[in-house]
Amino acid sequence: MNLNLRHAIMQNISGNSQEELRETIVDAIQNGEEKMLPGLGVLFEVIWQNCSEQDRQEMVQVLESSVRK
Repeated sequence: MNLNLRHAIMQNISGNSQEELRETIVDAIQNGEEKMLPGLGVLFEVIWQNCSEQDRQEMVQVLESSVRK
């Protein structure tokens, strides 16, 4: 993924409220369209970069338990 795509996605969501961000995530997941995956990846990257190590560990634990099912 190149930086232009990251920048475009960030520009698209900058200034969004929490509810708008939530709707963006829920909509992307519910639609299940492959074209939404890069945007979700960028959002995850932002979350990862801005959370504590404890939060990261929790996310990894949830992911691990979810993919083992």
